[in-house]
Formats: sequence, structure tokens, C-alpha cells
Amino acid sequence: MRISLKLAMQPRTYQDALAALNSLQTNYAAIKAVKDSGNKNNQMALLDMKEWPRRIGYSVSDFNRLNVVHITGTKGKGSTAAFTSSILGQYKDQLPKVGLYTSPHLKSVRERIRINGSPISEELFTKYFFQVWNRLDDSTSTLNEFPHMLPGTKPAYFKFLTLLSFHVFMQENCNCCIYEVGVGGELDSTNIIEKPVACGISLIGIDHTFILGNTIEEISWNKGGILKPSVPGFTVENQSPESIKVLKERAAEKNTTIDQIPNFNIIKKIKLGIAGDFQLSNASLATALASQALNSLKIIDNPIDYKDSNAELPNKFLIGLENTNWPGRCQTLLEGNKKWYIDGAHTKDSMVAASTWFKKTILNEPILKDSKKILLFNQQSRDANALIDHLIETITPDIHFDDVIFTTNVTWKSGNYSADLVSLNTSKESVDKLEVQKSLAKHWKNLSPSTNTNSTNIHVTHSIQDAYEIIEKLSSKPVSIFVTGSLHLAGGLLVVLEDSPNNTQE
Repeated sequence: MRISLKLAMQPRTYQDALAALNSLQTNYAAIKAVKDSGNKNNQMALLDMKEWPRRIGYSVSDFNRLNVVHITGTKGKGSTAAFTSSILGQYKDQLPKVGLYTSPHLKSVRERIRINGSPISEELFTKYFFQVWNRLDDSTSTLNEFPHMLPGTKPAYFKFLTLLSFHVFMQENCNCCIYEVGVGGELDSTNIIEKPVACGISLIGIDHTFILGNTIEEISWNKGGILKPSVPGFTVENQSPESIKVLKERAAEKNTTIDQIPNFNIIKKIKLGIAGDFQLSNASLATALASQALNSLKIIDNPIDYKDSNAELPNKFLIGLENTNWPGRCQTLLEGNKKWYIDGAHTKDSMVAASTWFKKTILNEPILKDSKKILLFNQQSRDANALIDHLIETITPDIHFDDVIFTTNVTWKSGNYSADLVSLNTSKESVDKLEVQKSLAKHWKNLSPSTNTNSTNIHVTHSIQDAYEIIEKLSSKPVSIFVTGSLHLAGGLLVVLEDSPNNTQE
């Protein structure tokens, strides 16, 4: 139960909103209790999510006005959402306001709620945040149906942000909105949407097993939960046969269809706004989703021939794909002698994809082959050792790291997080003792000699700022730094880099 937090400060500021929002985070002990319970099918969570809108003045059916494109998957769902938003943003005359809801954020929580590609302002975030907060304080509950939701009770962090996003997009009169699922699909907070205009499922892999299941079939069943009756569903060409079988079964169960989208040849000829060869399938999926949305809204007369890899695409689609901006995913930054390669990969598939991107980029630029190579790595909650194994398997024997730094996701040397990056869902004791980081250092030392890692200098740090200062000392000559393992690390590093006058994005 989450009891209302009364904030008496007037006027309320963005920092007040952050403090209130962070009070809704689920702490590590609660998350561990859920994992240990083995409860993977909490239907009540979705019923609760359908009750929250009523308490702030909406019925769930009101959100059909947002013309939602709903996207899930394990790898690439955020990129697919960003591509889709950028394409739809090219139709400004017909769609003056396109909303985008994604998670997690990198530097600022406002990144989760975007309009026309830009995070909403601190002023708007604060205004709408406290409108929702106050309405929940003043609302009455149907105690017979929801006895655990007393008046003034607030939803947890992600649910609150999802509720806030609906309120923002409704108040701002958005014409079409893209929603990225948080976790899974079937019971995700975003899955109260009744009538989306299109549903997309990016590549499915093994992740969040304590919630979604241990097999690819169980996870695919969960992802397929976003499919809706008579709403076309789309997925990527390289989806596994096991996933496709389950997704087709779920589509039939829900009286709809799901089609695999080929990689469109015309997209191969342009430079996508998000780097990485693997983005081709995400861009192709986004193309199908945007086309279906535009057709559903009667903005274009005929959708693209989704099954033809040689299909011609409208010029606006190509411009949208080229102009997509999605920081923290295959992002390159230049800062003096330091060239940063940043990708928040945190699953097997995404780690292999990000490591392949880093390796190809280095090998294709002769001047970089002989530069010092540094790995900056953080992962606090998943199997960090396994991610390191996937990384090394991908880059060996082409790339050798001179130094590797294992850091926590704490932002500053003081031990504080940036206010937007406060994290309560990992063990503070484990972070303070550097348990994961020391385990990673030991694992690295025990890697097979064939991986050529034995000569690497290993560093363990308490914060991202500490890690940055080590890299500064190692950068008397040109250095290439691969930053990966978690989006928390990617975002924290971008915060630390923010004040650097030498930063330029490539």
C-alpha cells in the first residue's frame, strides 16, 4: 500500500515533483519479495491500473482518442518506438502533436513523456504531475472492489508515470501516441489501452524471467498480450520460430492477425538516425506500424505492402528514419582525445548487437585500430558475468581492452544520484560494498587466456564520476571507450559529461 505523501511547499517545483515521484519507487526488499514469491501472474495489478484513470477523471475508453501505436519486445522496442514517432512527425499538417511514452529514461524522467520528439518541459511536467497527484489525494475509491486502494493511495513509480502520460497527452490534445511497454505485455501498465491503431512486437529474447517466465514460449505469450481484436499486429522478420508460433496462436485467440515484416531494401540505402546494422529490422517494423497508423487515421489511402521487401516508401518515411534521434543506443560522442561509444545493452541479444557495432566501427576506422581501448561497464540486477561473456565472445580476437572499469550506477563521487536517476530497486548494501563490481573483476581475471584479457588493467569504482576521472587520466593519447551494460550507466555518464565543453555528438 502506498499512502499519500502530503507536500506543503508552495509553489511546487520540478524538484518537488521528483521527490514525490521517487517516493513511489519500489524498494529492493519489496522487489526481492516478489521474486521469491514466484508470483508471475498478478492479474490484480492490471485491474488496479484500470481503476487509477477513473480516480483522476477518465474512463479507459477515453484513451482511444490518442490513436495509440502499442509496441513491445525484448530488444529494439524503444528504437522501434522512436523510429515510429519520427516517421509520424513528418505528417505535421495532419498530426500536429505526436506523443511518445518510453522507459526507462537516461538523464531526465521527462524523456519518458515526449511530444513531437522532445521531452515535455519541467514546467509542464510539474503542472501535470501535481494535477494527477492532487486528484488521487481527493479521489474516492470503490472499497468493495478495491479495498487495498484507500483514498489518497498512489500507484507505484512506473504506473504513476503511465497514468501521468495519459493525462499529459489527453490535456495536450495529441493526435497519435506511441506507447512502449515497460515489461512484458499481458499485465503491463500500458496494456489498459483498448483500441490501439497498430501493435508491434520487436525481437523477443530471454529477460525479466521472474515476471515473464523462463522460456521463450512463456515470454512470447506475455508479449503477445498487447494484441487486440481486429487491430493489425506486426513483428520482425528475424523473430524465432518458437516465438512466431506462440504469437500467431495469441493473435488467433484475440481475433486478429500478426505479420512478419521483411527488411525493406530501400531502407538499406539510407543512413538511419540510430546506428547499428541490427536497426534495419526495427526501422522496417516501425515503417509498417507508421503506415498502418496513417492508414487507420485516413491520412494515407493505402498502407505499404508489408510483405514486399522491395516496396517503395514515401519520402517522408525515409526522412523520418534518417532523422530519428535516440541517445544511449549506439551513440557516439567526441570529447577531446576521448571517443565514447555508448549503448545501454543489458540482455544477451542487445549485448551481442552493441558489441558488434563497436567492433565494426573500430575496425572500419583505421585511425582507431591502434588507439587505447577502454571498457566502462555496469550491471547491477541481471547476470552481469554472462553479459561480459557475450561481449568478449563477440569482440574476440579483433578488439583488446587495455583497461576495464566496473562501476556502480551511482552518479557522483559524493555517493549521491542525480535527482532524476535515484534508484531504490537495487540493494544499497550491495552497491556500497561493490559486490557486483568485485565479482566482475574476479570473473574477468578468470576468463580463458584465449580471450586475450589477462593483460587488461582492471579498475573498480564507487561511482560513474570516479570512473570518468580514471578515464581522464588514461587519455593523454586518443582513447576509444565502450560504455555498456545498462541504461542507468549510459544515462549517468551522459549526466557527468553534460558540463563538458568539448562534447560533440557524431
